[in-house]
Amino acid sequence: MKDLVREIQAAEEELLMGNVILYPTDTVWGIGCDAQEAKAVKKVFKIKERDPSKSMIILVADIDMVKHYVKDVPEGFEKMLEEQDRPTTYIFEGAQHLPEEVIAPDGTIAIRVVKDEFCHKLIRQLDRPLISTSANLSGGKSPAKFADIDEEVKKRVDHIVRWRQDEDTEATPSRIIKIKANGKTETIRE
Repeated sequence: MKDLVREIQAAEEELLMGNVILYPTDTVWGIGCDAQEAKAVKKVFKIKERDPSKSMIILVADIDMVKHYVKDVPEGFEKMLEEQDRPTTYIFEGAQHLPEEVIAPDGTIAIRVVKDEFCHKLIRQLDRPLISTSANLSGGKSPAKFADIDEEVKKRVDHIVRWRQDEDTEATPSRIIKIKANGKTETIRE
């Protein structure tokens, strides 16, 4: 537990300096930063060699954070969250309180409420959402575990979290569900 606390503190310090971290999530390893720091978000795009018109996910700790960054969270969303059986990213219309670099050109935002202990505690400690994008160069395969991450990616980030690096369970990306203004849902990725 001491190691976890130490890793969270180290990651938080890096994020507060506007740096980019390589970290374990509830799905695949991610490249991320404080989602409120536009300069850091631009750096993530540069590291990944990703087109800035392609948006990224933000990770939040709870439903209250979702409600802060989405204008109108549909009724029934909390129940949907409670019933999810695996990490699920939700795309909402009406993103707010975020830099334009984080919001998709159509005004949507992709949000995942994390249950992973490291991510959850880090977001709580920071009290801000994290950018999360798979730890690969744009167009490359998402790494299923830390050992699969390209050395070039490791060189480009400011800080690598040491928590869970030796796990060899292969992770998979999250399910993605778009929530429309009328409350209807559309599965983008199962």
